[in-house]
Amino acid sequence: MDFEPYRRELLAHCYRMLGTPDEAEDVVQETYLRALRAYDRFEGRASLRSWLYRIATNACLTALEQRRRRPLPSGLGAPSADPDAPPIPAEPGDAWPRPIPDALVTPESADPAAIAVARDGVRLALIAGLQLLPPRQRAVLILREVLAFPAAEVAEMLGTSVAAVKSTLQRARARLGSAAEVGEPTEPEQRALLDRYMSAFMNSDLAALEQVLRDDAVIEPVPSRTWFTGKRTCVAFLRHVMGEPGEWRMTPARANGQPAAAVRYRGEPFGVAVLTVAQGGIARITVFGFPDLVARFEPAAAGRE
Repeated sequence: MDFEPYRRELLAHCYRMLGTPDEAEDVVQETYLRALRAYDRFEGRASLRSWLYRIATNACLTALEQRRRRPLPSGLGAPSADPDAPPIPAEPGDAWPRPIPDALVTPESADPAAIAVARDGVRLALIAGLQLLPPRQRAVLILREVLAFPAAEVAEMLGTSVAAVKSTLQRARARLGSAAEVGEPTEPEQRALLDRYMSAFMNSDLAALEQVLRDDAVIEPVPSRTWFTGKRTCVAFLRHVMGEPGEWRMTPARANGQPAAAVRYRGEPFGVAVLTVAQGGIARITVFGFPDLVARFEPAAAGRE
């Protein structure tokens, strides 16, 4: 049986559940192994797709029994009011979500609607919010609201009742809340904002960087527990990290359905910056300061140039 046509969507599903691409890829492989071992008992009472989602979801729930939740800094406390203070370091045991390249989860289809749906399903705000939910609430919310499986099918996948699924979904919605709707610029406008952001940083042009930020901009530098909100505070923080012209080098990329940049500092890998853009400029900059991410994003970015 060929499971490969489902790989991208299963990877996206496991990523939503677990918050990191590496762990998601491991669980997809585990899903395939479990499916192969159990295939002789698969009697076609459900579609192959929903059967694979059942296996993947339960594999994720098992994995989450041994893992800490992975919030962003904004999920851990209030923003810092002092951009001049040293960042609050991560605590032992802190775990963080990581971005995923669009190329891993975007369907190969040229259908713009399919691509848009795939990107919406891995937006960083959604991934960060999901990590705040208990695992079963997370699973129900994803299966019902992101993937639109019927409640009866979700109950079958999770070995529970339809009433329990509906109750769990209500609690998940209440806990997660709803993100404010913001108008998103067109893709060329997003790329233009990304270009201006990268140029300002690489040229150490703080005034140019300030021009592309919205008044309500947010910066989250991971891994630390400190984050900032408001253009004035964000700019004051960036003044400390911008450095001299040429110290920062950036390569355009796409992560979580959003414009991003693979970042090097003085030639060495630094991490990946993911931009949330809205009408009026950049609304959020999430900087994942993990050097190993650079190799994952640079080849994909270079292939599109």
